[in-house]
Amino acid sequence: MMKKDDIEQLFDRLEGQLSTKEPSTDHQTRFLEKLQSTQPVKETPVRKLNWWKPLAVAASLALVFMVSLTWNTNPDAKELADVSPEMEQTQQFFTQTIEKELFEINAQATPETQAVIDDAIKRLGDLEADYNNLKSDLAESGQDKRVIYAMINNFQNRIDLLEQVLEHIDAIKNLNELKASTL
Repeated sequence: MMKKDDIEQLFDRLEGQLSTKEPSTDHQTRFLEKLQSTQPVKETPVRKLNWWKPLAVAASLALVFMVSLTWNTNPDAKELADVSPEMEQTQQFFTQTIEKELFEINAQATPETQAVIDDAIKRLGDLEADYNNLKSDLAESGQDKRVIYAMINNFQNRIDLLEQVLEHIDAIKNLNELKASTL
């Protein structure tokens, strides 16, 4: 760091060599022209932040966490798979189909579709809670066919919901593509 005396000595040495005149009025424009002519302008690409992918993963994890919490809330509850080997295959089919649909939805998630996906996850949680009640009813009823049909219907409602979400996502994508093509 320079001391005060060093700065004064510097100005004493440079006295008469520094220009104290005001620059001409067109000085700034000439300076900018020279600057632009010597350096080509590089446009830096604007990088979009893709925050929807981590958000979609977080939503999926929240759903899996929610399902795992409610999966065995009642130890006396019976699964559809406990009724018969055929019902076990039915439950496996529905579970695999639901997982596949959820994976496809998360793969197509965008900021425009995130609200639809969040709503679907909430509705799936409600259907899961209903299914847990049905599991308790199945244990209490001694495998009443009406409860079994209600459980199958619950699985079908979940798949229908996910298919509707996929259709809605496709509609949003088509609308965005249409908007982009008209611009």
